[in-house]
Amino acid sequence: MDQISLDRIKTAHPKVRAELLSLYQKANNNLGKNVRLRLAYVYRSAAEQDALFKLRPKVTNAKAWQSIHNYGLAFDIVLLIDKDNNGTFETASWDIMQDFDGDKIADWLEVVDVFKNAGWEWGGDWKTFKDAPHFQKTFGFNWQVLKQRIDKGLTIQDNGITYPRI
Repeated sequence: MDQISLDRIKTAHPKVRAELLSLYQKANNNLGKNVRLRLAYVYRSAAEQDALFKLRPKVTNAKAWQSIHNYGLAFDIVLLIDKDNNGTFETASWDIMQDFDGDKIADWLEVVDVFKNAGWEWGGDWKTFKDAPHFQKTFGFNWQVLKQRIDKGLTIQDNGITYPRI
């Protein structure tokens, strides 16, 4: 598995952390030996969110606190590909239709199936701003309610991060 992803999982909201680790492992086990799943983002600070919001070309519609990442309840993915089979995984891919492991199923969609079957919402299903790398589990809360919980002190502290109590 990918140590960077494992470290990022530790920043997920404590309510989803164990499930995220388990599903990450399951998704990787579904991929061939030359494909690995990397979590590109999990928790994102307000400052990081605002910096992404200002990027052009546009990569997000969400300002600080408007992203589920700000609450540790979302993650983005990228696939790492080892094209020369030497174990270095030198290429990143966001191609949702490519079958790098040759099992006749798009690798990206193999990952999507693992998380959707466990109840995670996939940004690739969104009607307007489709976000294929994005997954989230909100427990029925929108960002406004999550932000209100933080503002009211309905929080938990873990790993130096303040999360809303859910």
